[in-house]
Amino acid sequence: MNTEMIQAIVDQVLVQYQQPSANVPKVPIGVSARHVHLSKQHLEALFGTGYELTKKGDLSQPGQFAANETLLVVGPKGSIEKVRILGPARGATQVEVSQTDAIKLGLKPPLRESGDLEGSSPVTLVGPKGSIHLSEGLILAQCHIHMRPEDAAQFGVKNGEYVQVKIESNRPILFDRVLIRVSPRYALEMHIDTDEANAALYLQGLSGIILKNEARSLGE
Repeated sequence: MNTEMIQAIVDQVLVQYQQPSANVPKVPIGVSARHVHLSKQHLEALFGTGYELTKKGDLSQPGQFAANETLLVVGPKGSIEKVRILGPARGATQVEVSQTDAIKLGLKPPLRESGDLEGSSPVTLVGPKGSIHLSEGLILAQCHIHMRPEDAAQFGVKNGEYVQVKIESNRPILFDRVLIRVSPRYALEMHIDTDEANAALYLQGLSGIILKNEARSLGE
């Protein structure tokens, strides 16, 4: 590839970034604060036999809710009180925190997709009726986008794909390796953690633009 061709590609990329984004489809951004997903077994161990979570409020994803119940999350160097449980109960217990939280706990959880718990960090959970120690289950959640099949078609992406997302804020940030998760059960939303939100100066109503398609077509 000669110098003139390289410069032409660079110029095209600059044009893409400088063009107004009013007509570009955008992804709403949601902040996922520290939280716990509990299995039925662990829910009963922490709150008592037959206990059921009580709903505090619905979440953006259909069928998911924030529970009134909270837990104490304990690590070797510290603890965090009143960590919200999200319902309904799941097949496996999972704790999601930010890097700042992990430092406070004294733990080094890996960056993982939700549900990928093998080899993740140990952690202790304390509830009103007991406590449990997990040999694995604590992660930093990989930033990701929930979307329906029709959304995936609009954005030109597929389930399991990684994309870049430009966050439109007073401190614009480009997120790389954002995981696409597609299901008819989902509502369109990108999830970032509190550290990522603070870095982007998050405000309610923040949105992002998927840049993957433009970058790939210019590079081919």
